[in-house]
Amino acid sequence: MPEGEKVIVVMPAYNAAETLEKTYKDLPGEVVDEIILVDDVSQDETVEIAHRLGLKVIIHVQNTGYGGNQKTCYLEALKDGADIVVMLHPDYQYDSTLVPQLIQPIREGKADLVLGSRILGGGTLAGGMPLYKYLSNRFLTLAENLAFRKRLSEYHTGFRAYSRRFLATVPFLLNSDRFVFDSQILAQAVAFGFEITEIPVPTRYFEEASSVGFKDGVIYGIQTLGVVCKYLLNKFGILRSDQFQKKLSEIVSRYHSPSIFRREMDA
Repeated sequence: MPEGEKVIVVMPAYNAAETLEKTYKDLPGEVVDEIILVDDVSQDETVEIAHRLGLKVIIHVQNTGYGGNQKTCYLEALKDGADIVVMLHPDYQYDSTLVPQLIQPIREGKADLVLGSRILGGGTLAGGMPLYKYLSNRFLTLAENLAFRKRLSEYHTGFRAYSRRFLATVPFLLNSDRFVFDSQILAQAVAFGFEITEIPVPTRYFEEASSVGFKDGVIYGIQTLGVVCKYLLNKFGILRSDQFQKKLSEIVSRYHSPSIFRREMDA
């Protein structure tokens, strides 16, 4: 890794007390420079455990939702001077020992967004993914590949790495505060012409791991198809959207810009 390049892991957390320490202990300390946990009003001991582990902890005043949590994660990482940001769920569903492999394409300048794909990892159903989630994952991924003209194996993973250039460009603050945030930021990656790649990761589903329920999953699926439609309408000039047109610097208050874009202003 080039000298001075900073890797920050962000954890959007909600009731992760039973799995946070295991997730943290698997992180390769020689690669990760900082860990930021954003707590979305957990009702368990997530915050206390995070403090004990020495993480930087941001506590929301009220629950903002999964997407709202990620917004805080990325803003804090940009403010702290991250060159590469890894988004990792603290629920132990993803193998955090694979962070070096996840960030390698960004380090080599081959991509600005890397996805940890459970489909490429194989054994998705054997790893515990419910059949209905597997089938909906496959259907949504097919629809997104057709719309975005990509050949990715999975769009719906909670283990991702972003370059600073990516997060300082796309207007992720315009995205939803709900689960569909993940689909929106990928559509933005395509709209802004960023390179996306994948690495294989194993599938882990177990009782303590957080998981989107059936009802929320159906809502997420419908909203994801809405994102695809919105992207296509914007692409073909039928209905322009700031979500795919404006850069982050154009929507951030000028009073906050110096702390968020300090690195870009100094360049």
